Amino acid sequence: MTENARTVAAIKGQLSKFSGIIAKELSKPKQRLIREMLYGIQASKDIKLSSVTRALNEPIPLIKTEDRLSRNLDDEDFTEEINNQICRLGSAKVLDDMVIAIDPGDIRKRHAAKMECLCTIHDGSEHELGKGYWLAKAVAADIGHKQVIPLYLEAYSQEARNFKSENDQLFTVINTIGTHIGAKGIYAIDRGGDRGKLYDKFLEKEKEKRFVIRLAGRDLVHKGRRKDCLRLATALPCPHETVIITYHEGKEKKMTIFYNALPVKLPDKEYPLFLVVVKGFGKKPMMLLTSCPLNLIWRIVEIYLTRWKCDESFRYIKQCYNLEDIRVRDYTSIRNMVVLTLSVAYFAAVYLGDNLKCRMLVERVYLVSKRFFGVPTFFNYAIADGLYNLLFPDKTGINGTAGKKKPEFQLTFSFWEESS
Repeated sequence: MTENARTVAAIKGQLSKFSGIIAKELSKPKQRLIREMLYGIQASKDIKLSSVTRALNEPIPLIKTEDRLSRNLDDEDFTEEINNQICRLGSAKVLDDMVIAIDPGDIRKRHAAKMECLCTIHDGSEHELGKGYWLAKAVAADIGHKQVIPLYLEAYSQEARNFKSENDQLFTVINTIGTHIGAKGIYAIDRGGDRGKLYDKFLEKEKEKRFVIRLAGRDLVHKGRRKDCLRLATALPCPHETVIITYHEGKEKKMTIFYNALPVKLPDKEYPLFLVVVKGFGKKPMMLLTSCPLNLIWRIVEIYLTRWKCDESFRYIKQCYNLEDIRVRDYTSIRNMVVLTLSVAYFAAVYLGDNLKCRMLVERVYLVSKRFFGVPTFFNYAIADGLYNLLFPDKTGINGTAGKKKPEFQLTFSFWEESS
């Protein structure tokens, strides 16, 4: 057995173990489905059922395998169960001051017409409206960005029968994560999180959570007087400064950033908060509202900037597994495929490095990824490539049995047998 063959066998064993953990509360047919889907998505680096079917390489016609997968995907929605299990697994790795980045996303389907519950979305890449599905996403990351932990991913549509509101989707994400991590972590949300009901959720009595939210525009109370946050930020002097380096199109650029903070409160609330003002990123100052203790002002800015870095994790999930190329039509199937993609990403990014034996396996996978010129900016891309390079050529699938050998029609004679 070659070194690569031993590595493939170890990966299959770990993948089967992982699928058994996240699907333990589901029926046996669903456990088999999840194991096969995780392997197929990772082995083909594609979310299309046809690609998954080829990767499984079963000794039956491809259409039969695809029909079975399709049938099992659309008869039960296991999004909630898988997200719960991923959060449970990831909670042990979330430290007290890790950033929990929650961000809305989208899957755009430009040419789809028959997909169930197709809705109008805002394409974050093209900055325009289109047809597709919304994504509720959450990852955990440390400020040094050494570790990124995918925690939650759910597709939803306002056209679905059980849809209530976007606030309800945000609360579901927060409740699911909070159930498993408790008071750990600092929630970081962009301007879409600047809404009254979300502040009510974070500042709920005896259930307070730390947060850093970028303000879009609202009134705040400072020294007993109600003022517009933009006017407060514009008038605030910023004596503190730092230099940060950004990279755009391969070019390095230095930026001088000025910042300061002042104590504020939300109208009709007595909870003490801080408004952190950052000048230098654009024409208008960046305004961050936080409930964290203000020991170091720049620490709050770093927490929010870490949320920006977490976007790379979402991009990794969408690009590595072609998430926007999803081609199932049933709404339940779409939701299941999305949460299965989260599971594959968690397996590659986190689960493989849980113990020493798996870390040695990760080193082997990294070598197979053929990245000779240093560690890439986001290590998970290399791991996904390495797993693909190992699993894609394998002809036995996750079940470990090769396809039946085709009968040979060449005539053979028993001359040698007779002479012996």
